[in-house]
Amino acid sequence: MTLKIVKDAPSDKGPRLPIVSIDGPAGAGKSTAARLLAYRLGFLLIDTGALYRVLALKALEEDVSLADGAALARLAARLDIQFGKLEIRNEGEIPRLPVFCNSSDVTDSIRVPELGMAASNVSKLPEVREALLSLQRKYGDTGGIVMEGRDIGTVIFPDADVKFFLTASVESRARRRWDELTLSGADIQLEQVIGETRARDDQDSNRAISPLKQASDATLIDSTSRSLDDVVGEMASTVRTRCHK
Repeated sequence: MTLKIVKDAPSDKGPRLPIVSIDGPAGAGKSTAARLLAYRLGFLLIDTGALYRVLALKALEEDVSLADGAALARLAARLDIQFGKLEIRNEGEIPRLPVFCNSSDVTDSIRVPELGMAASNVSKLPEVREALLSLQRKYGDTGGIVMEGRDIGTVIFPDADVKFFLTASVESRARRRWDELTLSGADIQLEQVIGETRARDDQDSNRAISPLKQASDATLIDSTSRSLDDVVGEMASTVRTRCHK
């Protein structure tokens, strides 16, 4: 598998720009916060969850078992995944991160509800995580990146310059997801989304390989009762303060 960021890399002049990791449970707002933070700082955004979603999507399309780690690793080697530039099409909207696989736009395809649990199933397989580990780490050489996921600050970049652990109550996270789904036209009950959120938390926190947990040196941010602007503002201020930017 190859992974490309279609955006100018940070300048190689001067000190390396910082690596920023954002971990946390599903629905805590990591993806949105990471997009806004990367856009505000002018950093590259690496969405690790998208990698697993793309792999799960292609596995389902090619009838590859989501439980067959070796087959999934072989499939991963055949995929060419590219992230486009963060883009804001209309004032006030969240930056959009285009995702491509083998030249096809899969940005919307990988965000359907069933891909969330499928991606979680795929991500717990050691063969899959090993196949993606070195791929993700190579972007630490130049720095100037924001990477979000569930084990970025503990496994992928344990020496990241700035680490955040973003969380929120189960009910809050489920309601946010439910709002997104209903807005897109999905017919689903809030109680179902709450149940799926609890199941996802349990699976991610108790998997044998790289379970979800807060790094000891990560800044904990609870977004339950805070606005997105407030959360991203704290993150940006922390990065600039610690890295003297």
